[in-house]
Amino acid sequence: MAKLLYSVSMSLDGFIAGPKGDMSWLTGHLGPNPEIDALIGDIGALLVGNRTFGGDDPHRGDAEKEGKAFGGGWDGPQFVLTHNPPAEPVPGVTFVSDLDSAVAQAKAAAGERYVNVLGADVARQCLDAGVLDEILTIIVPVLLGDGVRLFDRPGGDNVRLERIHLGEVPHATNLWLRVVR
Repeated sequence: MAKLLYSVSMSLDGFIAGPKGDMSWLTGHLGPNPEIDALIGDIGALLVGNRTFGGDDPHRGDAEKEGKAFGGGWDGPQFVLTHNPPAEPVPGVTFVSDLDSAVAQAKAAAGERYVNVLGADVARQCLDAGVLDEILTIIVPVLLGDGVRLFDRPGGDNVRLERIHLGEVPHATNLWLRVVR
C-alpha cells in the first residue's frame, strides 16, 4: 500500500515559502540532490493543495521546468484538494473536494509507491487526520524571516517523529522522518 510522504524545502527558520507563497527564494538554492533524484522514481502520485497547484514556481521563467512537478523530473497522476476546481479540465489532474477521497484516490493511483504531498495546508490536514506517514525536509541554509511555515498548527497536539535518514549535499541538508503512531 502506498505511503504518504510530505517532501518540502524549508529555510532554517522554518518557512517553506515566503510571504504570499513566494517561492522565488528557493531558485538560488536549487542544485543536484541525489536523494531527491532517487525519490522521484519512487513517487506514484501527487496529492497537492490548490494554492500550491496554482501558486508560485521556483522554476518561473524556465520554459522547460516551469509548472512541472520536480522541475519536470516527474510525470504522473496528480490529485488536487480544492473546493473550487477550474471550469476546464487539466490533463493528468483530478480535482477532489475532500481529504479522505483525495487520499484514497492518490493511494490507489500510486500502488506500492509514494503519494508525495505538496502544500503546507494539505500536509497539515494529512497529519491531523493521521494519514501522513513520512516527512522529508530539505533544509536550506537561509533565513527568510517571514512566510508560510512548514507546519502551522496553533493548539495542535504533540506529534512524535523518528529519524529515518540524515543526508547532506553542498546546498542543503536532507532530514527524512517517520510519523510515529
